[in-house]
Amino acid sequence: MKRGNETVCLLREDGNFPIRSHVLYEGVRFPLGAASAGLAILAHLSERERETYLAERTLTHAYGAEHAPGPLRERIAETRRSGFALNPGQIVEGIWGMASAVFDGSGDPRWALSINGIEARFPEARRAAIVNALSAQWARFVAGTVLDART
Repeated sequence: MKRGNETVCLLREDGNFPIRSHVLYEGVRFPLGAASAGLAILAHLSERERETYLAERTLTHAYGAEHAPGPLRERIAETRRSGFALNPGQIVEGIWGMASAVFDGSGDPRWALSINGIEARFPEARRAAIVNALSAQWARFVAGTVLDART
């Protein structure tokens, strides 16, 4: 969920794949734009909010050159085009993440659903299926059912 200029992981569920990614855990915080969930939210803020945020923060000291304003703006544009955020090992080498923003009743991005795992689980041909699974999980959650990592 978006909390100020960060995302906070509220819930983590492990799937049945034998290799686990422990980058995300309940309570972990990342600045917007650092991990896939924060990138998904940042990309869908109003242009004014997004530009103010980018002008006031530097993520490169903690997260590397891929988080400099130029590359980050390119990833924001790609996220807006594709509808999902991709983090190809930019927090922990070899661990990828994908996320879709979730909007409140006013159309503001307040949450994101993300999936993280080893790079081999994120081939380009599988990414659309991952995004569809994230959307299906959100629909189940909204309908009052529990998130299920096995789907």
